[in-house]
Amino acid sequence: MEFGICFKGSMEHNRLKNIVRQAEIAGFKYCWFYDSHILWRESFVSMAMCIEHTSTMRFGPCVTNPNTRDWSLAASLFGSLVKQSNGRFDIGVGRGDSAVRVMGKKPAKLAKLEEFVDVIKSLIRGDEAHYGECPEPVKFPWSKGYELPIWVAAYGPKALSTAGRVGDGLILQIAEPQIVKWLTEQAINAGNEAGRDMSKYRVMVAAPAYTGPLDYTLEKVKWFPAMVGNHVADIVEKYGSDTDEVPKSLTSYIKDRKGYDYSKHGESDNPFLDFITNDVVESFCVLGEPEDHVSKLKILKECGATQFNIYLDSGDEERIIAEYGESVIPAFS
Repeated sequence: MEFGICFKGSMEHNRLKNIVRQAEIAGFKYCWFYDSHILWRESFVSMAMCIEHTSTMRFGPCVTNPNTRDWSLAASLFGSLVKQSNGRFDIGVGRGDSAVRVMGKKPAKLAKLEEFVDVIKSLIRGDEAHYGECPEPVKFPWSKGYELPIWVAAYGPKALSTAGRVGDGLILQIAEPQIVKWLTEQAINAGNEAGRDMSKYRVMVAAPAYTGPLDYTLEKVKWFPAMVGNHVADIVEKYGSDTDEVPKSLTSYIKDRKGYDYSKHGESDNPFLDFITNDVVESFCVLGEPEDHVSKLKILKECGATQFNIYLDSGDEERIIAEYGESVIPAFS
């Protein structure tokens, strides 16, 4: 299993570059950033800075979306960071959540996401691409031969099918092993049915990790199931809560959900946390002493996860990275 860290774009830059250097030394292979430019500033500026202070770590947004930027601008941005990093760059992509909802816009349709993936890959490879209302094909004369790895974030059946058919990897914002197994199987089955070779398909589990006594850690990460609840609510609206298409363990916990404040997205002081129970927090996150983390991550690996990406949004970031480097990552080497 590989390990990653994920930041909002709001951390002070000197501290950020020091944390990223610390994480690379500790054995983390990936550094991801939220791409939500209104809530947390432009994260690609931070990525460009961090690239210059690392030598092996890979970077990328977790996740971008087809609606925030013109597609040639997005591809040029990604391709420029590919060159700056000497190929240490991936992207995660989804339909769009806080980046678009805070402006009152809706997430992209899956067909648009699929077209976005195809256009971005083509442009960074150096091929011509047609998209949108552009009367002429677009081609970058400076970008040649790089196959950009694209991870697709998904929960629902149709999104999982898209992830399996067009993505190089799957992003799952949840660390509940049986849910991870079920969702992973859906994406891999879709890829197999499309005739793809899924032997190197990757699955990222993205969730908070916090080390320490369980009672203490539960309160630190209670915000996370509320954030996941936004996506689950979309699934329930589309498929209903009583369906075989989605595990009830994923949908049942939001039955008492009353709303969500996107201005407090991913924050511990979000006012809509009352419906979150401790058992949900424990199952969705990775908590407890370091040996508890190792045990749960080994189960997640057995369920298909190839990367654990820690959402570093709960405080004590340097300590958590150090404990993972000392006690968790070595258990998977």
